[in-house]
Amino acid sequence: MSANKSITERIFQAIGFELLAILICTPLLAWIMKKPMLEMGMVTVLIAGLALAWNVVFNGLFDRLLKRFAIAHNAWVRVVHALLFEGGLVALGVPLIAWWLNVSLWQAFVLDIGVLLFFLPYTYVYHWAYDVVRERMLVTREVC
Repeated sequence: MSANKSITERIFQAIGFELLAILICTPLLAWIMKKPMLEMGMVTVLIAGLALAWNVVFNGLFDRLLKRFAIAHNAWVRVVHALLFEGGLVALGVPLIAWWLNVSLWQAFVLDIGVLLFFLPYTYVYHWAYDVVRERMLVTREVC
């Protein structure tokens, strides 16, 4: 599969990822938490925005650290990256969720872990499906 994606396409892919996640998570979380859809929709949008902002900040800092200490990108660095990224997102998100939904930190933490467990397979499936559809569209475009 071709990895040559323009910045516009990468933005489109990221926005699609977040919008679909919001459309799936909002009713699911409203049902699980027994909260109104509008309230859970606001939380999911807020968390999606937080995740996007954290992604930019964290990855910028992480890349600078790797460059400064001349650390190569290998499997272990990717594991550390993923753990630190998700740990930071949990640390930022849990107090925000607890405050917004007026629940305990523990309830917010459990909710956040549940969302994380959703996002692991969702991320894999979304990006795989996106790449498959994209590749088919490119092949079709070349044939025409």
